[in-house]
Amino acid sequence: MTVAATVAVYPLRQLDYRAIDAAIAALQQSGLAVDVQPMHTELSGPIEEVFTALRQAFQSAASYGVTIMTVTLTNACVPPSAPPDER
Repeated sequence: MTVAATVAVYPLRQLDYRAIDAAIAALQQSGLAVDVQPMHTELSGPIEEVFTALRQAFQSAASYGVTIMTVTLTNACVPPSAPPDER
């Protein structure tokens, strides 16, 4: 199944944004389609790969301190490049 996700990372009590940068870098290294927006990041791909990328992004961000990560997932809004049986 192909899914799309919207992700936002909020570093708490941290003096900079390295946690956000680390999360974005982890998502970009996943090989999935990633689109960085001003307030969130969007990604899409096979469900197992998306969950793996999300876990890696959270772990990367959390290595800098207390972190909140919000995620919205859907299988209704998949990109046009997804196979027809997964749209």
